[in-house]
Amino acid sequence: MALSDDLTKLAARAKEAEDRAVAARGKAEADLEQEIATARASADAQAQKLRQAADEGKGKLSVWWNDLQRSWNAHIAKIREDIDAKRAEHDVERAAHRADRAEGDAAFAVDFALAAIDEAEYAVLDATLARQKADALAKQ
Repeated sequence: MALSDDLTKLAARAKEAEDRAVAARGKAEADLEQEIATARASADAQAQKLRQAADEGKGKLSVWWNDLQRSWNAHIAKIREDIDAKRAEHDVERAAHRADRAEGDAAFAVDFALAAIDEAEYAVLDATLARQKADALAKQ
């Protein structure tokens, strides 16, 4: 699969996430909780695949990517721990504060993903150029 195909897959997945987020506004609490559980399981599976790819690609990946993957895992674990702890709160003021923070976290996660997409585009273009240069050198 070409790297540009991976970007196409990324764009399609972003659209799916957008569609689910829009649809979530009108759903019942129980339905949202089920979707959250499904999204979490999907994220866990993707994180596991990413960890495995990082482990398998140690000789092919820059050390920076391995470091980023480890720090991302720690970050996600902390966020989920906080989310699970906060869910138990029932006080109205606390619930409003939690909702504000959850919305802020979601906005930042989207911004982070946008930055990751930009980085992915840069990496794909750089890899394409590197391959072209290697192929040109091989022909000489």
